[in-house]
Amino acid sequence: MSSARSRRERYSEETKTALLDAATRRFAEHGFAGTALEDVAADIQATRGAVYHHFANKTALFQAVFERLEAEMIRRVTEAIAGADDPWRAAMVAQESFLDQCCDPVYGRLVWQEAPIALGWQRWKECEEKFAYGLIEQLAVALMDAGEIPQLPVEPMARVTFNILGAAGMALAEAAEADKPRVKDEYSAVIGRLLAGLRL
Repeated sequence: MSSARSRRERYSEETKTALLDAATRRFAEHGFAGTALEDVAADIQATRGAVYHHFANKTALFQAVFERLEAEMIRRVTEAIAGADDPWRAAMVAQESFLDQCCDPVYGRLVWQEAPIALGWQRWKECEEKFAYGLIEQLAVALMDAGEIPQLPVEPMARVTFNILGAAGMALAEAAEADKPRVKDEYSAVIGRLLAGLRL
């Protein structure tokens, strides 16, 4: 019995992963409004009922896609800063890794353009803060503790930085593919200069 349950659970998890992969492709190509659950299901030869087994509706499916993209972004940034030998270097590497991720057309479109529509502005902001804000706050505290920047109120420092990086992410999502390297370099230079202005 447990073996049969294990096979069912494994199949269910594989189906969910396949649905998320198909939905990511659909949302990236057609947007939230232009994607139908039937099409997502058909892409993996499943029924619409299979979608509803895992996700309550299209918004719930989109949020799952969004959260998977954001979790992967955090994983990459965290991995990138693991080798940094001091907090300042960690902050600079984190910024570059984040901006690189924002240049990805799938991440850029879904996180910065489609998510506010699909989830609503307030829910989108809450989800963004759930993933990125904590890491930014952690980096800000590390910079202060190391004496790299003055002791400042942590919440305003983290929130201002969070919003600056969000503006960069939005700009990169909106930029034409050929312009992304230039836009990334420009935002990286401005953000780096702003942070350097705080450095002791």
